[in-house]
Amino acid sequence: MTLEQDRRISDVVKREQSRLRNFIRRRVPDPRDAEDILQDVFYELVEANRLLMPIDHVTGWLFRVARNRITDLFRKKKPERFSDTGVADEDDERLRVEDLLPSPDAGPEALYARSVLLDELELAVAELPKEQRDVFVAHELDGRSFKEMAAETGLSVNTLLSRKRYAVLRLRERLQAIYDELTKA
Repeated sequence: MTLEQDRRISDVVKREQSRLRNFIRRRVPDPRDAEDILQDVFYELVEANRLLMPIDHVTGWLFRVARNRITDLFRKKKPERFSDTGVADEDDERLRVEDLLPSPDAGPEALYARSVLLDELELAVAELPKEQRDVFVAHELDGRSFKEMAAETGLSVNTLLSRKRYAVLRLRERLQAIYDELTKA
């Protein structure tokens, strides 16, 4: 490689490294995996340059390679089982959380979406205020009734219903951004 090629690659790395790292980190929960993907992307840039492959839009090319590496990562990893706990649908029938997520057999994109949604759901529930989280988990995941919880805690059913309602509103707001991002991609 010429000195000019080295300088161009160095400029691209300096200019795009932060944005690309953030892009990858939002999609890959493990920081080591994210860093490996970032290094792979820049390695591919060096290789493409060495082989004199024409790259018209370097930024777009880098992000496309990053997306492909993320997909490759999720192809290799087995999906983590959330659990076989259930939630109630409108008819009060029990649905497993698994039924609400993209199928792990639907390909790497669905596997990726599934992993992102599980991670975000877990984080979102953990971020709820304790009172809201306790009621939400007890009702939605443990399948406990409000009447049962009221008898156990000494709180009124209306208080528990209110806490659950606020939890659901917070979760919807928190998860809407990730849903929008996944449906755009």
